[in-house]
Amino acid sequence: MTSLTHLTLEVADLTAAERFYAASGLGAHVRLRPATDEPSDGFRGFAVSLTVDRPADVRALVDAALDAGATALKPAAKSFWGYGGVVRTPDGTIWKFASSEKKDTGPATGRVDRVVLLLGATDVAATKQFYVEQGLTVAKSFGRKYVEFAGAEGAVTLALYGRRALAKDVAVPADGSGSHRIALGGDGGSFTDPDGFVWEPATVTSGR
Repeated sequence: MTSLTHLTLEVADLTAAERFYAASGLGAHVRLRPATDEPSDGFRGFAVSLTVDRPADVRALVDAALDAGATALKPAAKSFWGYGGVVRTPDGTIWKFASSEKKDTGPATGRVDRVVLLLGATDVAATKQFYVEQGLTVAKSFGRKYVEFAGAEGAVTLALYGRRALAKDVAVPADGSGSHRIALGGDGGSFTDPDGFVWEPATVTSGR
């Protein structure tokens, strides 16, 4: 079974990004490397989501990111599905923090249950079929709205949204062009998906 093992963010200022990700605590979930000269404008078509136990964990993640220099896109608050918040880091990456719990049941635990890469697909059904052909296994599927793939223990969960639906969920305009500024590391070899997201072998190293 093909799995998504890690995420590599491509950043314009590696030193500044390393400083931010160390200060915010988010660096444990991604790798960093210098960006190419390819332009990138607007919504990059993805968000990194951390699912946690409690609302207090959401607030702790949001506060740490904001203190390190991130910008709030959605303040930490109760929602229909639970409790969540969304920020954009100085390098432009969108992070979503979410708990299925709506009520506080105690202080922050500091645990992250899952790291989920949310990709905004132009055609969810077609992209789902592409990934199945690459060896990924569908774990959840809700028509053309949302697809989630199974992964090995400790792997990053890959999920598909419609591009406009994802942009709405993270409170940004859907328009964007150029580089996604992310590379997906996996055990399925090198390939590029229908929306231009590039996969690399898991052995590729990044950052410094």
